[in-house]
Amino acid sequence: MSTESHHGSGPGISGDGPVQTDNAADRRARRILFVCAAITVLTTLAIFFVLIDNAASYFFGAKFTEMLLGASVERTVTFTEFFTGTRWAPDHATPGHGVLPVVFGTLAITIGAAFVSVPIGTATAIYLSEYASEGVRSKLKPTLEILAGIPTIVYGYFAIAFINPVIVAPIAETVFGINMGRYSLLSGMLVVGIMTIPMVSSISEDAMSAVPDDLRNGAYALGATKFDVSTRIVLPASISGVFASYILAISRAIGETMAVTLAAGMQPQITANPFAEIMTMTAYMVKMARGTTAVGTVEYQSLFAVGLLLFVMTLSMNLLNDWFKRRFQEEYR
Repeated sequence: MSTESHHGSGPGISGDGPVQTDNAADRRARRILFVCAAITVLTTLAIFFVLIDNAASYFFGAKFTEMLLGASVERTVTFTEFFTGTRWAPDHATPGHGVLPVVFGTLAITIGAAFVSVPIGTATAIYLSEYASEGVRSKLKPTLEILAGIPTIVYGYFAIAFINPVIVAPIAETVFGINMGRYSLLSGMLVVGIMTIPMVSSISEDAMSAVPDDLRNGAYALGATKFDVSTRIVLPASISGVFASYILAISRAIGETMAVTLAAGMQPQITANPFAEIMTMTAYMVKMARGTTAVGTVEYQSLFAVGLLLFVMTLSMNLLNDWFKRRFQEEYR
């Protein structure tokens, strides 16, 4: 009696075909994902290249690409004048190329906004994480996310229609006797601070919620109050995520454009008067982009010099954020 052994790809018996198909699909997916990641990196590099290439024309009279092709170098604006000058008016008949006034406006808005968003956002996060009931949290957190989704130009008109005339102007007139105009540094600080509250509160609340309940229960077992647990246990344990929210909010404030332009104005100056009009770096870029300055002139190239400086500032904040998260991140298992 003979028996036959059937080896092959009969029904119900899997061969190498499906495995090879899965491997080919995996390779295609990997290539597609790599292309997506590469596009992100290349876009960032392209932005940096465009900024630095055109900024070179502002300082040296020719782009880097033109200098590589043999173009002559002519110092139009010195680095000393750019970084230490206190008059910023590249498009005036008697130009001034000191960037400090617009840098001051940007940093003043950012610091003032941080004094608004950091304490309020952190307190909101502590309330949502430790005090609020599920019903309150389910209503309050979506409301904060809606606040984060409001277009920035709406915040700018909110500053013009409400913050400046209803809050800032009465304080300036009744307390300090100052008749202020339509724009003010303080108004810009307040509106950007309000804008960045949702970012601080949402990210901080997520970090606090990730803290294990074992830490809370241990503190309660030792007789700690809820406030002690919130401020001495939960907040320090989530400090990397909380600080990351601060850095991201500050980066958002540095790069804010329309709300600051409408709230703080377009007058570049260094002043200690919170009721005075100022100009930020982004506001200047808006002004130059919509102006009538001819392309290729020193005035036009100043747009890219300011943009490059702004890019370096925000990149530095992001690098600081990454370093801080790696340095202080807590891992719970």
